[in-house]
Amino acid sequence: MFALDLLGASAAVLSLLLVPIPNPRLEAREKTSWIGEALFGFRFILERPSLLGLQLMFFGINLLTTLGSTVLPAMVLAKTGMSEAALALVRSAAGLGGVAGGLLLSLWGGPRKRVHGVFLGMALSSLALALMGAVEGPSAWAVLAFLGSFFIPVLNGSNQAIWQAKVPLAVQGKVFAARRMIAWCANPLAMLLAGPLADRVFGPRYGQGEGIALVLLLCGSLGVFWGLSGYLLPQVREVESLLPDAKEDQAPAP
Repeated sequence: MFALDLLGASAAVLSLLLVPIPNPRLEAREKTSWIGEALFGFRFILERPSLLGLQLMFFGINLLTTLGSTVLPAMVLAKTGMSEAALALVRSAAGLGGVAGGLLLSLWGGPRKRVHGVFLGMALSSLALALMGAVEGPSAWAVLAFLGSFFIPVLNGSNQAIWQAKVPLAVQGKVFAARRMIAWCANPLAMLLAGPLADRVFGPRYGQGEGIALVLLLCGSLGVFWGLSGYLLPQVREVESLLPDAKEDQAPAP
């Protein structure tokens, strides 16, 4: 596994060496403190409600899906008599789904209107998570794990395309760092909540395996609703038309 990890990292480095990366023309700017530099990305997002709303959607979906995925291995083990083979099957299927979704995105390029890829990707991957709490057996879980991961590259790729089009190249580092902090701070919070929910709330009432299955069903169902709710928010739904495409010389000063 370690050798495969090194091989993948080598392929990524080689790709970066072969692909030309544009160097934005940086104009002379007034120097700011390191705190101002650090907060610039957050100010950029806060000043654009469409981007803020889009990123808050990712905060919500990350919270829900991480809650479910954290306890998923425990459900598989509890329902299969601690079968390592069953868990390996489900996790391997999830990995293959991610690879297949990435290949699809590479060949297809994603939907013309990127928000469709974001909203439907959230809804479909969450639906697979919900169904994993409703079905039984390693084979069914593996199929749904594959499908759940299959839609994630389309979801993330569509979102990335929106941000790369709307954020000037010269400040993408600052803005993307803030953007990821907003979305990813949901992950540790979800991990802290997942164990107590499974062990102290749902497990004692429904049994360990069934209690965790209910967590998956609830989190996945809420994720479907959360993803589709983006269509009800005009500021987020029309982000691609409300915000002009950024140009290199439009970068605001930090």
